[in-house]
Amino acid sequence: MRRYGFNFQWMFSWQPGRAPAEADRKALDFMADIGLDFVRIPTDYRFWTRGTDYRSLDEATLAVIDSYLEACAERGLHASLNLHRAPGYCINMPEIEAHNLWLDEAAQDGFAYIWETFARRYAGVPAERLSFDLLNEPPSEGERGMTRERHEVVMRRAVAAIRAIDPDRPIVLDGVGGGHLAIPELADLGVVHSGRGYMPMAISHYGAEWWKGSAELAEPVYPGLTWEGKRWDRDALRELYAPWREVESRGATVHIGECGCYARTPNDVAMRWLGDLFGLYKEFGWGFSLWNFQGPFGIVEHGRPGARFERYKGFKVDRALLDLVLESRLS
Repeated sequence: MRRYGFNFQWMFSWQPGRAPAEADRKALDFMADIGLDFVRIPTDYRFWTRGTDYRSLDEATLAVIDSYLEACAERGLHASLNLHRAPGYCINMPEIEAHNLWLDEAAQDGFAYIWETFARRYAGVPAERLSFDLLNEPPSEGERGMTRERHEVVMRRAVAAIRAIDPDRPIVLDGVGGGHLAIPELADLGVVHSGRGYMPMAISHYGAEWWKGSAELAEPVYPGLTWEGKRWDRDALRELYAPWREVESRGATVHIGECGCYARTPNDVAMRWLGDLFGLYKEFGWGFSLWNFQGPFGIVEHGRPGARFERYKGFKVDRALLDLVLESRLS
């Protein structure tokens, strides 16, 4: 999983009932041309499920997922299929779910069944072309009734269900606490552990309208920002990832499934912070994936104050950010 790329929201939406988007083949061509190779595809189970009948999956929607994987495979890109909204849980508006993934058998059965279905459907796809990222950003302990013990039970069940069908499928588990906290209790599973590159959020999510924590923030500086009682610099970032490196030392693989900086952060601050963040990932030997390709966290048309853009391979690209991403790779 020393892979690098972007998240694409083709099948994730704040608006239920919207049709899934087609794969952005122009963006995938761009990635292949410049040597990036990782496409994370967050999905929402409501695209293929009617109500709470979690075992009834719409074939037409599954065929759209097939088309995403085919578009990536045609270009030599690795696709990581992710449940961003699963039966009973999503980090965004979890309260709208009819069931609770951590407490309700119906949601747990539905979660396992969806991954069993994907395992059967894609059993012949080579491991280098496809991984399963089981659940986006599980909550912190105590939220929505989640405990580490309950999380472990749900994840071990899904991993076992997949491996009973497709034993060589690469599987990815996001850290708890919104993806930020390592899960050493699952270090023995032989899966990829997926972290996040958003800390401190006072930099990465400065001005983010949907995050209530941004409301009273002063314009960030870096290095030297003080947030939640800590002074943030490269050493603080290194300390942040110490638990992940401990899990890695026990045989797990680490990949950063999401990272990036929202467009309201001044560009000089964003670039210094991202430079330290990506520099550490390179030092650690970790791949990473930006949220997202185009838009306020991306490399294309993000609109960050002070950034300079150029036309490159058909896109209006923040070339300095793109160059930073490319320089941060390991072969």
